[in-house]
Amino acid sequence: MRKMILSVLSAMCLLPAIGQSNLVQLSDMLKIKQPGSIDVATDGSKAVFTVTSSVPDEKNKWEHPYQTQLWMLVLDGKSQPRQLTTQAAGASQPALSPDGSTVLFVRAVDGKPQLFSLLLSQGGEPVQLTSLPTGASSPQWSADGKRILFSTSVSLAELQKDSLLNGGQPAPEWSLQKPGFAANEHLTAAAASPDPDGSLAQVRAWLAQNEKDSKAKVITKLNFQQEAQVSGAISFTHWYYMEAKPGARPVPVTSGYHSFSNAQWVGSSFQIVAETTNDLRQHPDLAQLETAVYLLEAGQPGMRKLLGAADSAFAGVSVSPTGRWMLLGHGKTSFVSQRQLGVLPVGGSRSQLQAINFDRSVGSIDWSADEKTVYFTANSNGGTVLYKLDMASKKISPLTTVNEGVGAFEEEAGKILFVKTAVANPFELYLADANAANQQRVSAFNHEWVSAKTLSYPEKRSFKNEKGMEVEYWIMKPANWQAGKKYPTILEIHGGPSAMWGPGESSMWHEFQYYCAKGYAVVYANPRGSGGYGEAFLRGNINDWGQGPMSDVLTALDKSAAEFDWIDKNQLAVTGGSYAGYLIAYILGHDQRFKVACTQRGVYDLRTFFGEGNAWRLVPNYFGGYPWEPNTYKILERESPITYVDQVKTPLIIFHGENDLRTGVIQSEQFYRSLKVLGRTVEYVRHPGATHEITRSGNNRQRMDQMLRTWEFFERFIQH
Repeated sequence: MRKMILSVLSAMCLLPAIGQSNLVQLSDMLKIKQPGSIDVATDGSKAVFTVTSSVPDEKNKWEHPYQTQLWMLVLDGKSQPRQLTTQAAGASQPALSPDGSTVLFVRAVDGKPQLFSLLLSQGGEPVQLTSLPTGASSPQWSADGKRILFSTSVSLAELQKDSLLNGGQPAPEWSLQKPGFAANEHLTAAAASPDPDGSLAQVRAWLAQNEKDSKAKVITKLNFQQEAQVSGAISFTHWYYMEAKPGARPVPVTSGYHSFSNAQWVGSSFQIVAETTNDLRQHPDLAQLETAVYLLEAGQPGMRKLLGAADSAFAGVSVSPTGRWMLLGHGKTSFVSQRQLGVLPVGGSRSQLQAINFDRSVGSIDWSADEKTVYFTANSNGGTVLYKLDMASKKISPLTTVNEGVGAFEEEAGKILFVKTAVANPFELYLADANAANQQRVSAFNHEWVSAKTLSYPEKRSFKNEKGMEVEYWIMKPANWQAGKKYPTILEIHGGPSAMWGPGESSMWHEFQYYCAKGYAVVYANPRGSGGYGEAFLRGNINDWGQGPMSDVLTALDKSAAEFDWIDKNQLAVTGGSYAGYLIAYILGHDQRFKVACTQRGVYDLRTFFGEGNAWRLVPNYFGGYPWEPNTYKILERESPITYVDQVKTPLIIFHGENDLRTGVIQSEQFYRSLKVLGRTVEYVRHPGATHEITRSGNNRQRMDQMLRTWEFFERFIQH
């Protein structure tokens, strides 16, 4: 009997460990593989795509850098994906030739992206096609498979030296805004030998040398903040075409002191459609939000503007297979507006632009071969939905649900291959018919390990706020939920402010499941100002970043607690990043319900944010002016969390990447120092080298550190 009792006790001791192995762990984020960049052969027989993984660093066991490789899948519904590339340099941006025999892709060589080709039937090693000093990206085959269109990034100095790319002009038509040189005379002055004690020309040459040697950064441009560093340099994107064979000479397609994006062949012609600024006489910083569409002839000078207007953006063009039509988005340049979908003949004018009624922002676009149908994705009500547009009737129909997310996709020969995000699996490939019916999972990049986990599935609810807007929210139980127990709950808030969360959103899959595995419930909502609900909802937080959205997220939390009695109202936490960091700080100055809080890479003083972050245009877009304007200043002061910092009593951990220039790291320093002076309970964590993207695509060790450190901080104050 004693032996039996001991055996039972031993088994009981093992139960927690066994159960724990079925829960999502922190390190499971390293297991997630993400397929993307799909290209399907025109006959629907096969597809190439990329897979991004976290791979162990042989020299440091705690580091797991990202690696993207090329894969292929035969679309017979039976075959398994096959890896095509294995080099540590990786491979990205695959493009199948029209006959499906060859795949182009991009790989870094000596720090610059270059084009490679790989024959799929013969295998063997890829062949390098380009060796441009400026690199090569975004490859695209011509309809006959004989030519390749691709882009390159050129600095101002490089562009000046290249008479083909600059069109024979040694300096831009627009001013570089160098004080004292209104006509850019400093670019065309005769070269002098650098000498700090020499003539004025020699002194200028010496100062220029210091800039070249990175001893000084001289800034005259408006947008000088990049994601991780400050720079006064100007670069341009240009496009080349070349024969699709090794040793072929690239020929410039675009020229001038402008950047061109989204270039694409027009059917089987030698014409190309591309997007650039509307007013070519303006500095790119001043003109970049006004995008226009141009028609070019490959190898020929000049271009014709098809669409363009002041304070307007025409972008996201997709040309139909024969080059007859183009579909695009158009609207105002404001961040807080939704571009309308429109279609017109290639070469047509704005008067021929036919609007298509659709109150969502369109993502990726793909035409059917017969041009009768257009497929596209759009964020909507918590999911990224795949839609079908019938070109004859202009009717739009959803093909997938709002409870999942469709990532990369392509339709060919009546088959759609797409990446799907669902609560049951963060990323997997699915094959379906032309209506996205009869879906079949055709990969297992995450299936095996995720299937062994106990997951939490969100329950959706909604309510109408005081403006009559329907606000959707979701509740996730702890993974080890038991009836009769009370559980602490985390309110998760999204950024943007125009982001959108839901079951189909991939970036939060692991974080939500991790906190549920740790015994927390999770509540998240899409407050006014979120994307995916139409333009009126998107503009619901104009001049109201704080009070209105705060009411929405707290109401979602209140209603969750009222409906589910297992939510412990006395054990609440809140976390979120970017705009959510802002909103949490605002909430803490107005509400004392939370036992503990975490703000990540947030904005805390809108008056100074205008000068501290590269997302400064949020200020005039949302608040109608600039900090030096009295009326705007009052609004910014009212909406700034720093104004209410003396009312913050909740224990708080603050995160910010040391190189985050999107929101500006000084923002978090201000809030932290204020709380320290006030004697509040606060901890401040800086991640060296990290940018604003730390939790999405940042260093994996730092991503894990931030999530684990947040949980550990919560555990200091939360009682389970």
